[in-house]
Amino acid sequence: MSETTTNGLLRFTTAGSVDDGKSTLIGRLLYDSKSIFEDQLEDIKNDSIQKGINGPDLSLLTDGLRAEREQGITIDVAYRYFATPRRKFIIADTPGHIQYTRNMVTGASTADLAIILIDARHGILEQTNRHSFIASLLGLRHLVVCVNKMDLVDFDEVRYREIVQEYKSFSSRLDITDITFIPISALLGDNVVNKSDNMSWYGGSTLLHHLENVHVGADRNLQDCRFPIQYVVRPQTDEHRDFRGYAGRIASGVFKPGDKIIALPSGKESTIKEITLGDEKLERAFPPLSVTMTIEDDIDISRGDMLVRMNNQPDVVTVLDARICWLGEKPLNPSSRFILRHLTNEVQAKVTEILYCIDINTLHRNEENKVVSTNDIARIKIKTASPILTDSYRKNRTTGAFILVDPSTHLTVAAGVVG
Repeated sequence: MSETTTNGLLRFTTAGSVDDGKSTLIGRLLYDSKSIFEDQLEDIKNDSIQKGINGPDLSLLTDGLRAEREQGITIDVAYRYFATPRRKFIIADTPGHIQYTRNMVTGASTADLAIILIDARHGILEQTNRHSFIASLLGLRHLVVCVNKMDLVDFDEVRYREIVQEYKSFSSRLDITDITFIPISALLGDNVVNKSDNMSWYGGSTLLHHLENVHVGADRNLQDCRFPIQYVVRPQTDEHRDFRGYAGRIASGVFKPGDKIIALPSGKESTIKEITLGDEKLERAFPPLSVTMTIEDDIDISRGDMLVRMNNQPDVVTVLDARICWLGEKPLNPSSRFILRHLTNEVQAKVTEILYCIDINTLHRNEENKVVSTNDIARIKIKTASPILTDSYRKNRTTGAFILVDPSTHLTVAAGVVG
């Protein structure tokens, strides 16, 4: 099918509290859209029989590890791929337990859209607020709030409207403008792929129809040209003895041969000579393509540098004002040193100041509390040992994001955004 008849690729993540039905919802999407192989379905049916369940337990489709299945929980990010005639999808199914909030951060960091599930019986919980705020923090512009398990409240419209109104009150303080509400029953399939006969009062689209048609192309930053260098290509063969190319993934913007560029942080100027993708020469390149560029001049460029347009450059900074989601098991110790990983660059860093923590339920700043514990969201200041090339996250999701790594354990202890 040609690109003109489809909406391209949509990456989305699911989140919510424990037992809100995330895995069942994804299983229902795959099952009703006929995206499951026969042998997969047979395995699920057999496992369901062993658990004493009538019919296939669709949640098992995304619980990839047998240990997870035995516990009945999802403890990692389960990625799944499926397609309809209108669109291709990559799904990140993330766990609801608070101790696995880092997985939601992982899933949302590359997503175009987030699905937040709410159990119709329990309404909005702290994890609902936490995951919604993380989606906002990570710059997701599209949110679908699925009020699930409507069958357990007799498909009550009043209950659905109560939850919608409560969520709207909370989300008015989030930086997300496109929020869609859908009442569903993932277990029975109501309003997931097929319209529900049990909720005739709902006049909106099904979840799959919305996912197929939501427009995310305009979300990509095609204005600010940023090409982080990942690898300098020097074949050293007789045929290509003098070849020097710069390989990496385009973070934002559109690059073309003949463009005037500047290499940062050196400030040396040149012109793009050629852009290739494998053996193919490109007339233009844009995110998220991974390409190799050659330039007209022989200048010193290495991994961690960046090619940008001369009249549109990122900030070159050693002090970051940032918001982080703390993922470490121990509270943040401001005297500790970290490795800050940003794009293709790694620098030594330390936290110089904790400005405030954020109350996840009210979204108010708590300037009295300077203790940043696991899953807390805080605003801090970071000093780096050498300059990094960054934009504010609101302007550029790719160049405005970073992680902090504990140098002693090599574990990621924080995910952060600039500005």
